[in-house]
Amino acid sequence: MRTVELLLDEAAEQAVREAWRRLADAGLPSQARHRSPTNSPHLTLAACPELTAPIRCELAEVAAALPLPVRCTGVVRFERPTSVLAWALHLDPPLAGLHRRVWEAVASDSPPETLNPFHEPGRWAPHITLGRTRRAGAFAGRRVPALLPAPPLSIRLTTLRSYDTRSGALEVLQPRP
Repeated sequence: MRTVELLLDEAAEQAVREAWRRLADAGLPSQARHRSPTNSPHLTLAACPELTAPIRCELAEVAAALPLPVRCTGVVRFERPTSVLAWALHLDPPLAGLHRRVWEAVASDSPPETLNPFHEPGRWAPHITLGRTRRAGAFAGRRVPALLPAPPLSIRLTTLRSYDTRSGALEVLQPRP
């Protein structure tokens, strides 16, 4: 699979990495435990089997719309197949529009059964993952927010990239010249 993600500005990235460190220091699941050089704070927009030429063409236009300012709204927890602790982002019209363009691009040239329904517009909850584990309820009943630094009020989403889950390769998706 190929993800389509947005990277954060430097100040927001440092704030997320500090949250990761504090969770790890407290013995909680944390993205800091992922030592891969490709591991960096990001916002996942969608995933698809491959970035075909039509998808790439649309994503180049999305990349041209960056940077995009967004507002962090605080801590959120998800219980999907995994337990996730994250900082939620406000889904304002510019972010919703950018996300819809990415979703429509990947959906236009991918088999529907290969797309993650949680990424579909109307279901997508924009967030930056702080910690994740397969242990159900890992973040429930804990005073986790008190461990974390204050989330940045404003974040700039600066770079569109893709991660290949099979090869581990990263690719920055550039606007067309």
